[in-house]
Amino acid sequence: MISLDIIQPIISIVIIATAFILVYRKSARVSGGHKMGFELKKVAHESAVKFGFNNIAGNIEAKEQVEDVIDFIKSPEKYTRYGARMPRGMIFYGSPGTGKTLMAKAIAGEAGVPFYSVSGSDFVQLYVGVGAGRVRDLFKAARKHGRAVIFIDEIDAIGKSRSNSASGSSDEKDQTLNALLTEMSGFEENDGIIVIAATNRLDMLDPALLRPGRFDRHIEIGLPDLKAREMIIKLHMKNKPISDTVDVSSIAKQTVYFSGAMIENLLNEAAIVSAKRGGLVIDDKDIDKAFYTVVAGAEKQDRSMISDMDRQISAYHEAGHALVTKLVAPSNIVSKVTIIPSTKGAGGFSMNIAKDRMYYTRDDMERQIQISLAGRVAEELIFGANKVTTGASNDIEKATEIARDYCMRYGMDEKLGMINMEVLMGNSDNPIASEILLKQSSKLMKRLYNETRELMEKNKDALIRISNELLVRETLDEDDISDLMKIAS
Repeated sequence: MISLDIIQPIISIVIIATAFILVYRKSARVSGGHKMGFELKKVAHESAVKFGFNNIAGNIEAKEQVEDVIDFIKSPEKYTRYGARMPRGMIFYGSPGTGKTLMAKAIAGEAGVPFYSVSGSDFVQLYVGVGAGRVRDLFKAARKHGRAVIFIDEIDAIGKSRSNSASGSSDEKDQTLNALLTEMSGFEENDGIIVIAATNRLDMLDPALLRPGRFDRHIEIGLPDLKAREMIIKLHMKNKPISDTVDVSSIAKQTVYFSGAMIENLLNEAAIVSAKRGGLVIDDKDIDKAFYTVVAGAEKQDRSMISDMDRQISAYHEAGHALVTKLVAPSNIVSKVTIIPSTKGAGGFSMNIAKDRMYYTRDDMERQIQISLAGRVAEELIFGANKVTTGASNDIEKATEIARDYCMRYGMDEKLGMINMEVLMGNSDNPIASEILLKQSSKLMKRLYNETRELMEKNKDALIRISNELLVRETLDEDDISDLMKIAS
């Protein structure tokens, strides 16, 4: 008979070994193993071919810049004869939602090759070496096809400029970035693999990534202009029951500074609004309601807690924005002014749309600051300096950003002169330079605030008339504002 003293140690060893095996297998699935816990999102050849430039609108310049790359992937021998090598990588940069991912996918579709899509954050791990292993896995999988497009979104997660100090570095991120650079350097000439990366901040990336031989081309995927917005709107209107009264050109003019993703969201919200009310088609009212939702949030349905005084403050505040816009920037379109509160806490908004342009003058920047400050000016003029509210917080933020750029980046301030303070100060926090910048920015804001108040005092009748009309109708458009100002004059 086996002694109990012998059985107990055996049982303990079995339990410990079983626990060790289970923990090891789980850790291998999470952070190790053959796939390093990393699932490649691959679009197969057949699926990739179905998506091309016909599926995206706008970005004509960007499309032109990648046409030769597509031709290179399809027919590398055509360029080899001239001694040309295929670009190893391209970086798409620009504001969020402008279509960087779609452009990369369209390149794969036009070239008829597999499309591998990953995010920079997929490579960021706690354990050193895991991210580098995932980079190698990614390129190994792509090389099996001979020709492919690898897309790395949010590359700044691993590609930020590396610090020279030991305390400021990250061993894991550095190893991951080094692995990426090594893999790209190891490409054979014209082997048909192109790496495309996307970022919202090109200036933050490591110079080693941006040099020739790595990411050779830097292509901006910017916000769409008027013509591009019309194309995007028409694209997203396909397969939607749109009323004949809906004017694409009018929507395009109202959506200045909208990205392609925002336009898609606008039309999707309009479709939802129409479906909720049981409409046969999506009409102008549906799009107007969706526009408000995208810009300011859903309309607040329960307004019982909003006092008459709050409504008056909102009316004069938004009327101030609209009035000053028409006085200092008459070419701008005030497409909508409303005092309908939103679920995001906004008491209303004034939509000021400037014309598309390449450059902005000093006058343009000063006028934009005046428009931003006009709501607070109207509150002070009507209710007194001690009765101004917190409603201008976002306006002050916008005005301050413009004033900072005015003084700091564009050399518009007379005292500071043509100096870029960002370059002058670098990464250091220079108290003297900061104090000078604060003083000049405050001086600019004060001057423009006083000019705006003088202008509004001269046109007080128009301010009151617009405000009273807002209290009655809650929402006014460009024609309404123009008519009220003509009556007041």
